[in-house]
Amino acid sequence: MRNITIDNITDAVINSMDTDIPARNMEIMKAALKHVHEFMKEVNLTYDEWLGAMEWMRRAGEISSDARNEFILISDIIGVEVLADMLDKKPTHNETISTVLGPFYRENPPVLPKGASIIQKDFEGQETVRVSGTIRDTDGNPVPGVTMDVWEDAPNGLYEQQDPDQPDFNLRGRFLTDENGEYEFVAIRPVPYPIPYDGAAGELLKYMGHHPMRPGHVHFMIMKDGYKTLISQIYDSTTEYLDNDSVFAVKEDLIGEMVKAPEGADTDLVMTFNFVIRDNALVESVAAE
Repeated sequence: MRNITIDNITDAVINSMDTDIPARNMEIMKAALKHVHEFMKEVNLTYDEWLGAMEWMRRAGEISSDARNEFILISDIIGVEVLADMLDKKPTHNETISTVLGPFYRENPPVLPKGASIIQKDFEGQETVRVSGTIRDTDGNPVPGVTMDVWEDAPNGLYEQQDPDQPDFNLRGRFLTDENGEYEFVAIRPVPYPIPYDGAAGELLKYMGHHPMRPGHVHFMIMKDGYKTLISQIYDSTTEYLDNDSVFAVKEDLIGEMVKAPEGADTDLVMTFNFVIRDNALVESVAAE
C-alpha cells in the first residue's frame, strides 16, 4: 500500500502479517493492533506523548533484571496480571480462588515439620499467628501429602531478599499436609507494604495518581501431583488497603480472620483457613468442553 492514511494504517499493518503464522498469533495481533490504533485515535495521541512512552519503556527495561521484572510490576499496576490470572484460572468446581504470584517468591524454601515456625528473626511490636487448616478436593475429601510453600513480608514491610538484615529464607517455609489433609505453621501477622516504586512503575503510579500500597497478606503455593497448582494469597481481615490494593489482587473469598489466641497458647493470634484444590482430571474435562 503506497498511500498510508489515518483511515487505512490499521488494515495495512494487519494485512502485512503472513497468513501462515499460527492462528493464535493472528488472533492476538489483529485484536491488539486494532485496540492500540483505536486508543491512539481516541485520545489523539501526540508525537511527544508517544516518544515519552517509548523512553519510559526504555527506562523500564534498564531497571529490569533476573531479580526484578519491571514490566510485570507495570502490568500489576494496570490490573493486567490479575486479569490474566482470572481469565486463565477460572474456578469451575468450587475450588479456592487463585490470585497473582507476585515478585517475591523463592523456589526451594526450607522444608519444615507441621506446626513449625517460619520466623527466624523477631521484630519489635510483631504479633505471631498460628495458621492452620485443611486442604480438600472438590468432593470434600482431605488430601494428604500436599506441598505448601508459604511466604510473607516482615513487620518492616520487606521480604527477606529485599532486606540484608533478615536471615536467608526468613518468613518462608515448605510444609506437607498430614494424613488428614491438615497443615499448620507459625508466622508473623503480615503488614501492608509498598510495591517497588523507584523506577518506571513508580512513574506510572504517579501519572495515575495511585498509591503503591498492598494490604497485609500471606502467600501460598499449593502443589501435588495429579492436582492443579493453586497460587493464592490470604489477606488479614483488619489490614489497610483491602479496598484499594495497588495491584487489584484482593478477593472477598481470600480474606481470613486473625483472632486472639486462647489463653495459654504460644502465639498472639490464630487463623484457620481451608483450601480446596482441583484434580487434573477435572481440569482436562473443563478444557474439553
